[in-house]
Amino acid sequence: MNTRLYNLVLTDVRMPGASGLELMKEVKARSPDTLFIVMTAYSTVESAVRTIKDGAYDYLAKPLDLQRLRVLVLKALEHQAVMAENSELRLRLRKRSEPSLLVGNSEAMRAVTRLVEEVAHSDVTVLVQGESGTGKEIVARTIHHLSPRGPRPFVTVNCAALPEQLLEAELFGHVKGAFTGAVASKAGRFQLADGGSLFLDEIGDLSPKGQGDLLRVLEDGCFRMVGAPTWCASTCASSPPPTRI
Repeated sequence: MNTRLYNLVLTDVRMPGASGLELMKEVKARSPDTLFIVMTAYSTVESAVRTIKDGAYDYLAKPLDLQRLRVLVLKALEHQAVMAENSELRLRLRKRSEPSLLVGNSEAMRAVTRLVEEVAHSDVTVLVQGESGTGKEIVARTIHHLSPRGPRPFVTVNCAALPEQLLEAELFGHVKGAFTGAVASKAGRFQLADGGSLFLDEIGDLSPKGQGDLLRVLEDGCFRMVGAPTWCASTCASSPPPTRI
């Protein structure tokens, strides 16, 4: 599926291949803020109520009243703009009320703080470099804390402590029966960090194979649980928003 994000989608209920409601469910799983106006020639009160409950912004019966459609589109976009402003306001208030994890007033620390604040609002994968003990995890936590992902989980992985034979299962999870001892399915770190941030500590200590296993996730936002036949989408590895490393 196309990974572009849209403000508003106009869709029919009945379409070849998949219904408009199925399309809405799939898009909203990736982009919860995308609004939908659903159109159909088979309009009933029950279907309208069900469509709204399923997440549509509004419902329009055919034949289309173009003037009403135009009004609905303008109202939907105005609604989305207000919601975005509210989210930004809540984020600013939270940042003002919560203490910073970074401490220091030197010019070097002020530069680090400015860079962290800039990165927190970007849609990129972040590489934090520094000597042991310089506070790389604190920087990563601060980026997470200041970003829109702040309320979601911050999951850490010590890559140096992961045996290569367990790497895939730990990062991507496994399904029941995938290997001896897999008596139940288990979520991996990418799934546990869903909607939040994943901090991969000591990533340079991964084997070449391990780094290759991560490449697809970081580039495409997709991974496959050990033993699963299909690929999964990772919202903590897609862009936007970013994975924190």
